[in-house]
Amino acid sequence: MIPGPHPHVIVVGGGFAGLWATRALSRDHVRITLVDRSNHHLFQPLLYQVATAGLSAPDIAAPLRHILRRQDNVEVRLGEVSGIDASARCVHLADGDVLHYDHLVLASGATHAYFGHDAWAPHAPGLKSLDDAIDIRRRVLMAFERAEAADDPAERASWLSFAVVGGGPTGVELAGTLAEIARHTLKDEFRRIDPSEARVRLVEAGPRVLSSFPESLSAKAHRQLGKLGVEVATGRAVEAIDAAGYVIGGERVPARTVLWAAGVAASPLGAMLDAPRDRAGRVQVEADLSVPGRPEVFVAGDLASVQQDGKSVPGVAPAAKQMGAHVARAIRARLAGRPTPAFRYRDMGNLATIGRMAAVVDVHGLRLSGLLAWWFWLCVHVMFLIGFRNRLIVLINWVWAYWSYQRHARIILGRPRAP
Repeated sequence: MIPGPHPHVIVVGGGFAGLWATRALSRDHVRITLVDRSNHHLFQPLLYQVATAGLSAPDIAAPLRHILRRQDNVEVRLGEVSGIDASARCVHLADGDVLHYDHLVLASGATHAYFGHDAWAPHAPGLKSLDDAIDIRRRVLMAFERAEAADDPAERASWLSFAVVGGGPTGVELAGTLAEIARHTLKDEFRRIDPSEARVRLVEAGPRVLSSFPESLSAKAHRQLGKLGVEVATGRAVEAIDAAGYVIGGERVPARTVLWAAGVAASPLGAMLDAPRDRAGRVQVEADLSVPGRPEVFVAGDLASVQQDGKSVPGVAPAAKQMGAHVARAIRARLAGRPTPAFRYRDMGNLATIGRMAAVVDVHGLRLSGLLAWWFWLCVHVMFLIGFRNRLIVLINWVWAYWSYQRHARIILGRPRAP
């Protein structure tokens, strides 16, 4: 940490927005305290790969202290924010410490949203953290183990029934990979069951999967999912979920593994600010990403509600990175007494992978699907991983999985779920 009475910037959240803001201020005469309840930065776009045993946790995560080890004006603080007093310009931590700031950057991301059905959460876990991914991986792998041990055909079928709720990129990626695991990865490994008989269903309440993509690519994704063995149900919302299954269209479907990819809600830290929020709990910020009436407080990433050209800026990694870098520029302008610039999102396009050699790409009018789109998706994601080691390990694992269909991280961690 640099000495002297430099302005103190507190950044809450070590995700894309928070980390990019922190790094962008590396040459400025400020003291930065980066607060996160996890000690690592997570490359969330590949989190589903950990959940489905394709990658291990260190492949897509790196310690924040290691990433920022050469940035002398940063102190990393492992802790959880319990309160924000904007009038006193201080942040309260759960351990009782109070941090005072000159500028505050809130970039604490988002969590799962069950649309008023929070009781579904224990039975349909979402995917936002490494803990979530390891829990999902345990549930998926244990489902096959329970099916192998079951004597009753109906019980066995329920363990071999998987449902993914939500047809966005995460839902499509999860469903496609689950089908590949059942039909290829686990082939010849069980004696009493045939894993390829597993039922994988993708449930989307809207009229089509990947609704943020052009209809032509959405239709191709639907067909590619079908080729992988995924049953796609669109236009029908899930009505109930419990430990034994779910209800859709009035029909009860026995399924012991239901995964949630249908909605997100902003981090609860947004509620600690006296600022307007949208229906998802995101803070409605000014054009420069500051909080109305609090020019020293900025919100970035999934916690910020930003309107541009009549529509919301999407909650994707490129948007979070751009917001983080913009907040750094805005703080620099404030410190220099200059007007703060307005944020402008540059759309980098949409990518989604469906399975081995299957993906869709929509980048500035370039629309691809199939093998070429899959290679494009792979290269982009490897390129944006932090650290050479991560890129190299992920590339090696993917090349191996491409040729062998094997997924090396099939280790069951944690306490198995009771049948």
